[in-house]
Amino acid sequence: MALTKHERRYRIKKRIRKIVAGTAEKPRLSVFRSNKQIYAQLVDDATGKTLLAVSSLSKDLEVAGNKTEVAAIVGKAIAEKAVAAGISSVVFDRNGYLYHGRVKQLADAAREGGLKF
Repeated sequence: MALTKHERRYRIKKRIRKIVAGTAEKPRLSVFRSNKQIYAQLVDDATGKTLLAVSSLSKDLEVAGNKTEVAAIVGKAIAEKAVAAGISSVVFDRNGYLYHGRVKQLADAAREGGLKF
C-alpha cells in the first residue's frame, strides 16, 4: 500500500530525529513549511524548550517576494536573533522535507547570517 505525502514525511522525520537532537549550547534549528508560510525555531531538546522562533508571519519582518525569497529572509532573521542571544552553532533539522527550494534557501541564509551547521 502506498504512503501518503504526510505519512512519508512523518517517517523521514522520525528517522532524522533519532539522530538529530539539540542542546542548550548547540540547539536544533527546526524548519516547518506550510503551503504559504515558513517557520524556523531553535529548540533545546534536553529541556524541551523553544529558545527562539521566527516565521514569515512575524510582525517585525518585512516579507516580500516569492516563497523562496521569504524563506531566505526568515533564515537571515533567525541567524541574527541567535547570534544576538549568543548562539553560534546549531544542528539543522529539515523536519522530513527535502533539502531543496525553501528549506535550502532558509539554511543558506542562516549560514550567511553567522550560524554554523
